[in-house]
Amino acid sequence: MKTGYIYDESYFWHDTGSGTLYLPSGGYLETDVFSEHPLTKRRVNNLLERCGLMWELERIRPRMATREQIELFHLPEYVDKVKHLSDTTGGDAGDHAIVGKGSYEIALLSAGGALTAVDSVMNKVVDNAYALTRPPGHHAEADIGIGFCLFNNVVIAAKYAKEKYGLKKIMILDWDVHHGNGTEKAFYHDPEVLFFSVHQDLSFPPDTGHVTHVGEGAGSGYNVNIPLPPGTGDAGYLKTFTSIIRPIVEEFKPELIIVSAGQDPSAFDPLGRMLVSANGFGKMTKVIKDLANRYCEGKLVMCHEGGYSNAYVPFCTLRIIEELCEKTTDVEDPFSAGSNGYPDKVYSNQQEAIDSVIEIQSKYWNNLKAPTC
Repeated sequence: MKTGYIYDESYFWHDTGSGTLYLPSGGYLETDVFSEHPLTKRRVNNLLERCGLMWELERIRPRMATREQIELFHLPEYVDKVKHLSDTTGGDAGDHAIVGKGSYEIALLSAGGALTAVDSVMNKVVDNAYALTRPPGHHAEADIGIGFCLFNNVVIAAKYAKEKYGLKKIMILDWDVHHGNGTEKAFYHDPEVLFFSVHQDLSFPPDTGHVTHVGEGAGSGYNVNIPLPPGTGDAGYLKTFTSIIRPIVEEFKPELIIVSAGQDPSAFDPLGRMLVSANGFGKMTKVIKDLANRYCEGKLVMCHEGGYSNAYVPFCTLRIIEELCEKTTDVEDPFSAGSNGYPDKVYSNQQEAIDSVIEIQSKYWNNLKAPTC
């Protein structure tokens, strides 16, 4: 497989300031690094180079998205707000969506990384692509930035793909530990975009991502929320992929697959309570890559979203990219004693969560069989 790798040094220069975790600590704690810190992504580059896999990838320089492309989703007044904050003193573009000096141009380049990835796979420059986008995007809504996200890279990429390439069936999978609220809102009424959000139940944003939120009008059934209980690890995620995602995709038959790849379901993430290992991320990628190979000639784009463990995100991302390019390095997970030391099984509360999704979505998809009591 020929895998594109897209990043720019500017991604690491988006300045979210300092803090303690992700909120002010009231002056009671010494200032620490902000959770959405460039180290998580810079160390991905370090690891890829150190192990030699970087040189097996097709490195592609991202272009900057135009304002017209950003406004495929975002309202002009919101774009103006982000630019004004970026040009002046910085600030919050909504709800924990920090804009630093110069962040506007970096956010355009981040969205442009997603667009570049789409062009690369659609024009068969590469078979699939991983874009190390920063700032992330999946929480951003049309008129507001949320949860570290300024412009919704994946939404913009999907709308661009529909407009430029005339695609009628796009699948978006969001496995970030937090619900992909911005992506959901963008396509809630759209039957041409099948959206999955696999996330920790009742995490962030508040009161979103419910299993009963299935889309509206013509989009009914094309929005699939899969809220999993805290503590779900590799087995629960893989069961979700094989028992919910795969059968729906087999019926939908997408022309392009886009993944919001947040590595914060990992066992060591400070903002999540899931237990996915680095190897688990590789196995999840294999399921999706196999579906892409079967239904859309391998056209698979992955855009980096969350992931806040500076130590573990690089190893999780390495396993993803190894699977994409079908090349194995000699890098072992140095934290496997902590990430793989849990029983490899699906617990009853996890199975109940999976069954509830199947029961609801089986009304829309023939391939899903509602569980019997």
